[in-house]
Amino acid sequence: MIYEIKNGKFTAQVDSLGAQLISLKDEGNFEYIWTGDPQYWKGHAPVLFPIVGALREGKAKIGGEWFSMGQHGLARHREFVLAEQKENSLSLRLSSDFETKKEYPFEFSFTVTYTLTENGMETRFSVENTGDKVMPFAIGGHPGFNIPVNEAAAFEDYVIRFEHPETQRCPAIVMGKGLINPGKTAFTLENQQEIPLRHSLFYEDALIFENLRSTKVQLVNPNTGKGVEMDFSGFPMLGIWSAQNDGPYVCLEPWTGCATCTDEGDEFEKKKGMTFLPAGGTAEFSFSVRLL
Repeated sequence: MIYEIKNGKFTAQVDSLGAQLISLKDEGNFEYIWTGDPQYWKGHAPVLFPIVGALREGKAKIGGEWFSMGQHGLARHREFVLAEQKENSLSLRLSSDFETKKEYPFEFSFTVTYTLTENGMETRFSVENTGDKVMPFAIGGHPGFNIPVNEAAAFEDYVIRFEHPETQRCPAIVMGKGLINPGKTAFTLENQQEIPLRHSLFYEDALIFENLRSTKVQLVNPNTGKGVEMDFSGFPMLGIWSAQNDGPYVCLEPWTGCATCTDEGDEFEKKKGMTFLPAGGTAEFSFSVRLL
């Protein structure tokens, strides 16, 4: 089911399948969220839970048993139910059941809330451990933004601009497997604040940044100021990705964890970046997007 919210300035639509944001338009009817053209990528803004990225051969060992789970987890393929709807906000919820436990043997309640703001949108994830044992998980967002942004411009007219100059060594991704190889560098920043946007940046998959000084990042045309800005405070990792076949969009992805690394094993609890939620506990994560 498609839900719609408005605040007089922006209109958003969310699909109950995966609680995925599929549209964010302004008063001029410009669509900021990637349209899902399957020629490039059929997604819009998937919700990633309880893993981010891929497991080695799609499997991990949890409590001594093997479980299979697809890339970016199970939530994006499940129907969420309506928890609350107001004119400018919407909450959708996924609860564990017999089917989810086949992939992820924990009891949980996972709520995704979208709230339209004066200059864009906030996305909030709330994870509750409804079981009686500690629950490990990772979570993330994956919104894609149409490029160019509400103007006549080229993809290459934009830059990725961080809040502060950054020095980073982005690890390589093993093509075809989705694993992260921390022993190989795919991209390097040396006290730089901007990266000129080029399709070739993504020919070997996503750029992965970790523990940045910045808590904000922009996709912006420096000549016009048009673009989007994401505040990813509280997320230790940021992925930036687009299609390898020159897709006219870019995803800004705040993550708490990541794909299995080539130098780690397959025990779920020992994966890089896992959050451990005690029985009865609740954890919240949020990011916001400002439309420039």
